[in-house]
Amino acid sequence: MLQCIGRLAYREAGFITKNPVYLFCGVIFPIIVILFFTSLMNEGVPTDMPCGVVDLDNTSTTRELIRTLDSFESTQITDHYSNVAEARKAIQRGDIYAFIYFPEGTTRDLLGKRQPKISFYYSSVVMVAGNMLFKDLKTVSSLGSAAIGKAKLNMIGKSESEIMAFLQPTTVDLHMIGNPWANYNVYLSSVMIPGVLMLLMFLITTYSIGTELKFGLNHEWLAMANNNIWIALTGKLLFQFIIFFSIMMGYMWYLYGHLCFPHPGGLKVIILLAFLTVVAAQGFGVFAFGIAPSLRMSMSISSLWGVVGFSACGATFPVFAMDSIIEAVAQLFPLRHYYMIYQMNLFNGYPLSDAWWDITALTIFACLPILVTWHIKKAMVEYVYMP
Repeated sequence: MLQCIGRLAYREAGFITKNPVYLFCGVIFPIIVILFFTSLMNEGVPTDMPCGVVDLDNTSTTRELIRTLDSFESTQITDHYSNVAEARKAIQRGDIYAFIYFPEGTTRDLLGKRQPKISFYYSSVVMVAGNMLFKDLKTVSSLGSAAIGKAKLNMIGKSESEIMAFLQPTTVDLHMIGNPWANYNVYLSSVMIPGVLMLLMFLITTYSIGTELKFGLNHEWLAMANNNIWIALTGKLLFQFIIFFSIMMGYMWYLYGHLCFPHPGGLKVIILLAFLTVVAAQGFGVFAFGIAPSLRMSMSISSLWGVVGFSACGATFPVFAMDSIIEAVAQLFPLRHYYMIYQMNLFNGYPLSDAWWDITALTIFACLPILVTWHIKKAMVEYVYMP
């Protein structure tokens, strides 16, 4: 049996070295994806996002507020507009993401305690930019009234501590656990890249089995395995597993070793997660071909499952906030369980027992070929490829 597996693995290695599809999709493209996503967000948080100003009051107070807004790391005042209509058109053109509007008489109303209305408009088309500029604009609008109140309290002889107790009765002590830098690279690259890698594993696994049938090599493949489909699949997937696992471990080293992403879970969780990811992806790829023993259909199923997994994994929108049916269906995607193990055990450092269900789920994905091996063997023996 071991000799058969070795011969089949050697045969598969020959296919991989001769077919550029394997080389590109299994090695070159994963490396490009890793470097692309991590370099795309290498600054961690977007800075100097363009913002506009409509200042019809044009006093020292409003100019000071504008300078304060421009000093924020994520905001850069790029232009001043004479009215709201021009600023709105600038947002529509994509020249700016937001603008703040000071109506005439803002300073006068502040001094007279008449609550002037400072308006700010921001675009939610680009969610990250809009939300971050909204936070800065809201902070600046609060600073305006605070500055006037502080000056008045100083004039009547209040001490600094009394002033701060009046202006800010409650002080917020904020602690961001796990990612105190609010680094978007840590949040997104840790899920987007594995999702793409799993999609490629789905496709390569189904492609490698489907080409046996497409090119008429199915009988030769089974004959080398002594007509045992389990030996045939093991020999075919062994060399691919070595490549996929090497890519996954290289990805893990690059993120957590070279880029120093937070990983309090440690090395054992990294190795376990990489191993479960690869075997689950290969198991699902075999299952996809088993339920639809056609190269085109099985690759279409794998593509659909891999792409929908990005939405259902819960990295960008929490699964518990989705419809109950979608929340249940989300458990059918391997990327969902990868993300749960990553965020619980690797990112937050909780014990593996907390993710027992997700570890079990990935193990079940790896064992799915048990349900369809008889169908794959029947296809290899009886089916004729129809182009």
